[in-house]
Amino acid sequence: MQDVGETTTVVWNDALEAIERCYELGWGDGLPLVPPTQGRVAQFLEAAGKASSEVVGEIPERRREITAGKVAANAVMAGCLPEYMPVVLAATEAMLAPLFNLVGPSSSMGGSAVLVIVNGPVAQKIGVNSRNNLFGPGNRANATIGRAIRLILMNACAAIPGLFDRSVIGHPGKYTYCIAEAESETHWNPLHVERGFKPGQSTVTVFASESPRQVRSVGHPEAILHAIADTASSLGTNMSTSGSVGSRDAGVRQGEIVVTVAGNSALWQDWTKKQVRDHLYARIRRSVADLKTAQVFPGEVEPGDEERYVSLIPEPEDILLIFAGGEESNMSSVIPSWGPKVGSTAVTREVK
Repeated sequence: MQDVGETTTVVWNDALEAIERCYELGWGDGLPLVPPTQGRVAQFLEAAGKASSEVVGEIPERRREITAGKVAANAVMAGCLPEYMPVVLAATEAMLAPLFNLVGPSSSMGGSAVLVIVNGPVAQKIGVNSRNNLFGPGNRANATIGRAIRLILMNACAAIPGLFDRSVIGHPGKYTYCIAEAESETHWNPLHVERGFKPGQSTVTVFASESPRQVRSVGHPEAILHAIADTASSLGTNMSTSGSVGSRDAGVRQGEIVVTVAGNSALWQDWTKKQVRDHLYARIRRSVADLKTAQVFPGEVEPGDEERYVSLIPEPEDILLIFAGGEESNMSSVIPSWGPKVGSTAVTREVK
């Protein structure tokens, strides 16, 4: 068996012994792993057309080079199928891009996870779920692709809890965090097209973020968007409350945000994604009075502070809007970023 870290070979007599050995070596996330045999790893590399030694990316701050072999070994351990490997590889390349700044969100006390959003033909081809139970269990592609990214973070990038992962509470997305957009169910342009790719291309977008905040709402689009904006504007997110007064990073840290909208797509037939983003952007904000009370801003609340507002989003385009989730109810979700856009920016890569 090829070791996920270097080139060590481990021998076992049966599957259960192999699973326990993986635990002993500290390769896991707490759940049982699929033993990464040399033959299985070779299958995954073949599926992606990669040599084991090919460098996918690096983390200079940790003096780490991430090879295709390490990606493949962790994808095997996560329970992926070989046909998932190109998606896992593209997601790895994206999170290792300098713009994503992986060393920040992977080591901060904020406890973010890497959300993987799959677009294009590959999502349907390998069966990435975009509808009911969007963020929940039950789908192998979603569960194992997201888990593979987490194992790569731990085993290849040294983002190990208690070591470089300094998360205070974390969230369940740090086990697995992968969804697709229900592109064929809506007239909206899919996320990857809005980000410069063609409809026929397959892509992966990675986003360092908090856990999803469910938004239950009824009625027409304006009512739904009102509820979404209110949830997105809450105090306590990494975007609205960054630290106590006097700290070097105190203040509002404007960041990107992911918003998923579910339900009947016909409800949105008179709205474009741009209109939705513009509507939300004008309403995702907080008063200076609230920010002072929460000690995000220094000083006492003064007359007029209740009427003065601060936007929590840099620009409307920083709202990553996707249509996904079940169609039975108008449920939405708000996923705040790990921190300011300057600290980590969502990255999209083509699945090749």
